[in-house]
Amino acid sequence: MSIEPLGHSPRVRTRALPDPGHLIERLPDEQGPLCWVRGTDGLVGWGEAARFTTRGPDRFAAADAWWRAFTSRMDVTDEVGLPGSGAVAFVSFAFSDDPDESVLVVPQVVVGCRDGVGWITEIDAGTRSPSVRRMSPVRPATGVHYADGQLPAARWRDAVAEAVSRMRDGELYKAVFAHDLLATADEPLDPRYLLGELSRRYPTCWSYSVDGLVGATPELLLRRSGHEVNSRVLAGTNWVGSLTDSELGSALLASSKDREEHRYAMESLVDCLRPLCKEVHAPASPSVLRLPNVTHLSSDITATLDPADPPSLLRLVGAVHPSAAVGGTPRQPALALIAELERMNRGRYAGPVGWVDSQGDGELGIALRCAQLSGRTARLFGGGGIVADSDPDTEVAEVAAKMSAFRSALG
Repeated sequence: MSIEPLGHSPRVRTRALPDPGHLIERLPDEQGPLCWVRGTDGLVGWGEAARFTTRGPDRFAAADAWWRAFTSRMDVTDEVGLPGSGAVAFVSFAFSDDPDESVLVVPQVVVGCRDGVGWITEIDAGTRSPSVRRMSPVRPATGVHYADGQLPAARWRDAVAEAVSRMRDGELYKAVFAHDLLATADEPLDPRYLLGELSRRYPTCWSYSVDGLVGATPELLLRRSGHEVNSRVLAGTNWVGSLTDSELGSALLASSKDREEHRYAMESLVDCLRPLCKEVHAPASPSVLRLPNVTHLSSDITATLDPADPPSLLRLVGAVHPSAAVGGTPRQPALALIAELERMNRGRYAGPVGWVDSQGDGELGIALRCAQLSGRTARLFGGGGIVADSDPDTEVAEVAAKMSAFRSALG
């Protein structure tokens, strides 16, 4: 299903904005703010010039086809010419093929900043003036209390234990399981407040908001810029306890369980990219990425596309999702085991999220450290990669550490 502007082809104009300030602070008090911000760089948007929703195994191809058709009718004036200027759409895809919807939203207004250069993009799609916005004070979350979601921690632990047993019997190598937690506040939650808290606490992560899914992800699934593709793979995790920062990193690098989990995730992404790229480069060994709540093994992967026929970002992500970082290895047995043991509707958790432009470029992260907002309620998600050496109790503690990112934002 799609909703498109009526009456004429959309007119898009991007002009310089000398001082964009803190991007998240520019968001008005409107339903469904759009955001992809890391530090001082990124994009925020509001209003809705067009929307496209899709579902099923062909969702990436359908979104790509719709976006190509939509942008082909645009009259674009771009006075800035930087990644993220001109026509862009914010996207959020479901994790699984069925039954959840994926969404692509074209905002009426986008404000962006890259390397100190700011801009504003306005889309005239025959709807109300995009300059109209309702500013009001940001509302902190109050009176938050928690309850079990569809898959409580105790039941999730049992699923992990069963998965470990099957892996030791040789059924598969890795599967990534998730569970959820419900948070309810006294008043409707303000996504601007949550985005502000997440970006302040996790400035090296990408804070995002698309169609009510709000979070801060440390994992860049794919970035396409012309013929260059980048990805950051995270797998293998430790968290703050009695260990110092240096000890956490050393413990991760020395852990055969975490190194194995990371290797599966990195190799699966490389294997999926190779048929679509001229060259793919991956590091020989991972590095350590330190965040306030957890520490990860990290590998930055680069690739070069064939200039004769470069696939768009949406085509690329359709080929790599779900990688072993969020699905498992081998892919199909892992997804089947998740469906059997998890028995939870993930929605768009662990799916690709970010933005795309009319040239097929953009940035997509993995929707981690997030919650789906609905009025006073936030449905929090957390997950972890399970291998044969995993300990179910340790995995429960790891997911709690990951969920603390959003719980701290809720206060």
